[in-house]
Amino acid sequence: MNSIQSFLKNHKNRLINELIALLKIPSVSADSAYKKDVLQTADFVLNSLKKAGCDHVEICETPGYPIVYGEKIIDAKLPTVLVYGHYDVQPADPIDLWTSPPFEPVVKKTAIHPEGAIFARGACDDKGQMYMHVKAMEYMTSTGNLPCNVKFMIEGEEEIGSESLAWFVPRNKEKLANDVILISDTGMIANNIPSITTGLRGLSYVEVEVTGPNRDLHSGLYGGAVANPITILTKMIASLHDENNYITIPGFYDAVEELSKEERAAMGRAPFSEEDYKEALQIKATYGEKGYTTNERNSIRPTLDVNGIWGGYTGEGAKTVIASKASAKISMRLVPNQDWKEITQLFKNHFEKIAPKAVSVKVTPHHGGQGYVTPIDTIAYKAASKAYETTFEKTPIPQRSGGSIPIVALFEKELKSKTILMGFGLDSDAIHSPNEHFGIWNYLKGIETIPYFYQYFTELSTKKTN
Repeated sequence: MNSIQSFLKNHKNRLINELIALLKIPSVSADSAYKKDVLQTADFVLNSLKKAGCDHVEICETPGYPIVYGEKIIDAKLPTVLVYGHYDVQPADPIDLWTSPPFEPVVKKTAIHPEGAIFARGACDDKGQMYMHVKAMEYMTSTGNLPCNVKFMIEGEEEIGSESLAWFVPRNKEKLANDVILISDTGMIANNIPSITTGLRGLSYVEVEVTGPNRDLHSGLYGGAVANPITILTKMIASLHDENNYITIPGFYDAVEELSKEERAAMGRAPFSEEDYKEALQIKATYGEKGYTTNERNSIRPTLDVNGIWGGYTGEGAKTVIASKASAKISMRLVPNQDWKEITQLFKNHFEKIAPKAVSVKVTPHHGGQGYVTPIDTIAYKAASKAYETTFEKTPIPQRSGGSIPIVALFEKELKSKTILMGFGLDSDAIHSPNEHFGIWNYLKGIETIPYFYQYFTELSTKKTN
């Protein structure tokens, strides 16, 4: 498959420019003001799949944003790979922290990306990584190197919980039937240390509201006599962790899997520098649950974090009021075996119980999903490992991720398929943050590596059948 090198060399500028064009569309699914842009992005993906060689492409309507479906079936007897990705992106806020406008992509060289990186919202999560698969498909169809059947399912609500996908998948099992699901929405350890994600954390996302008086009050006339919702909310949130940063919600840890010393030791062999980690984030020290390393805290342990908090007067100058309400958004990252709906209920019960009588509390669940662990002894994992070995000349390291892709567990439940997570991003790519970017080297390396997965998966699957 040496022709992949020629393909990348001959089409490099076009491949980059096409991704830049995709990144210019602000497909923010969380904000209804961007609805037209989200729909425009779906059309962009549709046309890209057509150009990539899919024989059948369609926009599948859902209760929310549409799913773009495409397929090329060359032989029903051959294996079928289902590629999943998403075309929606996170909000770009806070805009003032971006060094360039989030939807005006620019290429900049960095210490980690000397060949340049594309800076834009969605560059890595997930437009850049999703588009690698589209371009890998184009290479395989245009050169006659497609060894098996391929289906694409690209959604527009991943960043808001994939609610419509959960509606779509059970209703389209036959359409989506496959032998393995391939996703690039994760990362790897470093450009010279490839890795395959073998575990994802689940997620429970809630919003809380504390209400005191029926209106904002003068802090001089009422201060000290009436409950301050902001003060009470912050106290309640602070009580959710103890002095060892252990989450205090009763029953929260009941289903948490404790890894063996051997498994933790194996994780510890992955290259990691605590000093480089702190320097990259400009922090003086790491922080988290006592008794666990940094890499364990952000992958195999559950967490609870405040994602936003507001209330009262935050404008310029002074306004001496006791706010009527205070609110916060809270996410809990969960490990396999923790059921997100059960955890959400435990949180709700606890948060309402610890509220003083002087206020009322409202807990609104938003979205969530289950954690996932994929085995490393499957044909699909072996094919992915061999693909990385071919292009990186190194065996990839299996690694659990701290992130969440809730639909992976849904896929296994509804489609009875295992998922392979072949990520090409880096932790430093600032996904969900200002100045998100994706290395051009990583983008092209993904396009180079993915076709080998198809080749090896087909070979190993056919060998097993025979």
